[in-house]
Amino acid sequence: MMKAAHYYQYGSPDVIKIQKIDKPVPQDNEVLVKIFATTVTAVDSIFRKGEVFFARLATGISKPKNKILGTEFAGKVEAVGSEVKLFKHGDKVFGDSRVKSGSHAEYICLAETEPLP
Repeated sequence: MMKAAHYYQYGSPDVIKIQKIDKPVPQDNEVLVKIFATTVTAVDSIFRKGEVFFARLATGISKPKNKILGTEFAGKVEAVGSEVKLFKHGDKVFGDSRVKSGSHAEYICLAETEPLP
């Protein structure tokens, strides 16, 4: 289990709730990153509010598709999938989950080809 900042509807910051959810498991081509730091950007606020129609085309028309906001993060690789070649357990990374979002959580899984310098 892990904690994540979830939101199920658009609105003020009050729509965000800290919840316990299952810790993700990396697929064969993914790394599991334990997140130590993240950011809250203007885009996160725009997505959370849901006031911009064009943003809803990406995030969900009537309610958010991705329940966890956040794209930027820094952390450490905790596990790797069987096909991962570029990273190993313990590597320090920072990156961007792009439109997938999900960095406002304790862990995130991303393909090793995502921006993880």
